[in-house]
Amino acid sequence: MQAYGSIPIIECHDPLVCIPAAAFAFTDPHPYIALGAPYDGASPWMLRRRVLDALLDAETLLASHRPGWQLKLFDAYRPVPVQAFMVWREFQRLAGLTGHSLASFNNPADLARRDPAMYSALAATVFTFWGVPSDDPATPPPHSTGAAIDLTLQDASGREVDMGCPIDETTERAYPDFYADATEQEMRAVHAGRQLLNEVMTLAGFSRHANEWWHFSCGDQMAAAAKGEPFALHGRAQ
Repeated sequence: MQAYGSIPIIECHDPLVCIPAAAFAFTDPHPYIALGAPYDGASPWMLRRRVLDALLDAETLLASHRPGWQLKLFDAYRPVPVQAFMVWREFQRLAGLTGHSLASFNNPADLARRDPAMYSALAATVFTFWGVPSDDPATPPPHSTGAAIDLTLQDASGREVDMGCPIDETTERAYPDFYADATEQEMRAVHAGRQLLNEVMTLAGFSRHANEWWHFSCGDQMAAAAKGEPFALHGRAQ
């Protein structure tokens, strides 16, 4: 369990609502649906109503800073089975980079039971970035609450802004301030883009993931922990 999982949840029962297609740019096709993640008919393009309101505020703020620019959404609502699918995929990917295969294992729990050393080595990286796909209502993955969003910036020409590494990269390049001390003009521009995204999202009420420049949440356990609040408003979305 990540540290923020100790924050209690007092559910506000704000409904999941669809993100309006006209309001933002979207990654298309949706990256996890394209991988075969088990959404079982649920749409990834949903957020809690007050979280969507905050995201619309962030879009307005961005337009005031950079006319013609848009927030480009990568992922929003993620049912727990999708979180489990993606986490296990990351375990498999990282194992492959070290020359190992996890084909004989079923999931992280199976790996932890049968090869605890391998599990520990991989989990140290995976769970620096990915939320634990917990079925416990007290410790939902952030995206499974409908209160978290992964996104980037799109400029007035419709081009995705260079942010220094792809969304979901699990290296130090993902850390929000990785390029803060860069001297090359190109890398300084990358840091400026990350700062701009963080500025508009923070002003709209979001909190940024400590290890991911692209992940922001509002009202979930991660956001409550970041803001020093005593409880979260959003548990696992139903």
